[in-house]
Amino acid sequence: MTNLLANSSSPYLRQHAENPVHWREWSDEAFDEARERDVPVLLSVGYAACHWCHVMAHETFDDPAVAAQMNAGYVCVKVDREERPDIDAVYMAAMMAMTGQGGWPMTCFLTPDGEPFYCGTYYPPEPRGGMPGFGQILAAITSTWQERRGEVHDVAADVTAHLRTNAGAVPPGPGIDGRLLASAVAAVLADEDHAAGGFGGAPKFPPSAALEGLLRANELGGDQNALAATQRACEAMARGGIYDQLAGGFARYAVDAGWVVPHFEKMLYDNALLLRAYAHLARRTGDPLATRVAAETIGFLNESLWTGRGYASSLDADTDGVEGLTYVWTRAQLNEVLGADDGAWAAEVFTVTAQGTFEDGASTLQLRHDPADTDRLASVRARLLAARAGRPQPTRDDKVVLAWNGLTITALAEAGATLGEPAWIERAVECADALWELHRVDGGLRRVSLGGSVGAPPAALDDHAAFVTALLTLHQVTGELRWRDNALTLLDEAIDGFADPDAPGAYFDAPAGTLITRPRDPVDGATPAGASLLAEALLTASLLAADDEAARYADLCDQSLTRSGLILEKMPRSAGHWLAVALARLSGPLQVAVAQTADSDGALAAAVRRAAPGGTVVVAGTRDSLPLLLDRGPVDGADAAYLCRGSVCDLPVTSVGELTFG
Repeated sequence: MTNLLANSSSPYLRQHAENPVHWREWSDEAFDEARERDVPVLLSVGYAACHWCHVMAHETFDDPAVAAQMNAGYVCVKVDREERPDIDAVYMAAMMAMTGQGGWPMTCFLTPDGEPFYCGTYYPPEPRGGMPGFGQILAAITSTWQERRGEVHDVAADVTAHLRTNAGAVPPGPGIDGRLLASAVAAVLADEDHAAGGFGGAPKFPPSAALEGLLRANELGGDQNALAATQRACEAMARGGIYDQLAGGFARYAVDAGWVVPHFEKMLYDNALLLRAYAHLARRTGDPLATRVAAETIGFLNESLWTGRGYASSLDADTDGVEGLTYVWTRAQLNEVLGADDGAWAAEVFTVTAQGTFEDGASTLQLRHDPADTDRLASVRARLLAARAGRPQPTRDDKVVLAWNGLTITALAEAGATLGEPAWIERAVECADALWELHRVDGGLRRVSLGGSVGAPPAALDDHAAFVTALLTLHQVTGELRWRDNALTLLDEAIDGFADPDAPGAYFDAPAGTLITRPRDPVDGATPAGASLLAEALLTASLLAADDEAARYADLCDQSLTRSGLILEKMPRSAGHWLAVALARLSGPLQVAVAQTADSDGALAAAVRRAAPGGTVVVAGTRDSLPLLLDRGPVDGADAAYLCRGSVCDLPVTSVGELTFG
């Protein structure tokens, strides 16, 4: 027996297909049924890699008595927050307003008009640890709905009014200038954990967007403290338990300040953003650790998340219901796989202690120092990875999310171009081709696909913006005009579809629709905000489009950046991507066109890509082959680089050493 989720485009929803709950997907029909039955809507929001979502599913939604109570008194709607971030954003804001806290699974009770009147997170089936049982919650809400309907509607109306009042655009802040950006960088650096690397305390999340901003503060502004903090954070994460020391790839976050114990889910977006940061650090410094981690992260993406039609969303935090089961080791397990001598050596190298650094005497693997015997390390890693492959494995959410794949394409293409790995660019092109073919439907974009079938949810602002930047990046590294042309088409659609007509420079995160309010959040979080991603797309397009369109995109970028001023001033750690875009904008922005001879070996273009600061637009080709190469050709029979800052250009040079980016 299955419910209505069995054929969903979301693996998370399919996980609930055999619950005895009569789940429905979000739809007008579900709310119509609630009106006809005169019952509330029970909205449950989660995602496939969420540990407590699984716990509530097994404990509560699989309980026949609780399910019967849900079915009798409610229309039950299940939502994948990754597939419908608009729904998640609206009702997470409601839960924060009502309870002061948020999290997943999110449980909200709504009127048939979609207005929330009671919200919470995880509930056990029976009272436990001071929490009421879910059956008690259901009974209380049913009683209130039937006996005190007026109070329900009053609460719902008040919460909805609050959401709508707070859905306005962020007002323009202080001007985006060097002083503001320097102050933002200083504020981020003031929060650095000098002992353990990174920023803030436990739980500690990878500061992905902030790392890119700090790297640009160093390259474009000469801030050596920003580079040093970036290096410390990147080394600490790469050597800690949050990084998979056997197969590469980063877990979502560490529960401790020292990066030792991760929450074991691996998300595509984290690894895409961190790949970009590590590749840029490797390009900037030549650091062998950053270079290795960039390559290993790409190996993880291709081995573990590539579906053939894009990259899957995540690997689960749990294996067979146990968090970390696949990844942790005891000393006895090391000895069993490696033998006593190599086992003892591996325990020392990977900080596998007698007491354990995780739970039940087991340890996560850390690599706090590189051993002198690199051949032995390679052999040990290979044998442990082979043994680990025989363990039960975490499930994979095969859903392909457009925004996260866009971030991945950009990182792959930039890493391939700057680190000299053409295979990475080829995979980026393959991914972009698959997304364009599948997610471009009836003149619009769709957010998700699964197994080669595109889902119904329309693309959000971040989908459009991340994909535009990805395509513009491919245009730069391949020279193919189709990527630029497709990107500009999508960019114009994003401007038309998401701009707030009453607030220049402000954008909504979701398409216009039927939700009780239209969500927007310009603050960078686990992923950059849709608005900051769009600012990057606009800035890049302003350097690659024809003159009249270039000016329009530049103006729109500047309008967008004015909306980031307050965020950069008041909460700079949540404005990392805004910082990166603003720094690139204030640098000119920088663009380099490399005019190549017919038989060019590409050496000058490759050197320029390695030397150019992050955010620089770099194209290469023969004279007149690209818009930036119109009337620009080689000099004295040699490849020549034309460097411009905005509309001010230097004389062409024939060696990278002659370029002055500062």
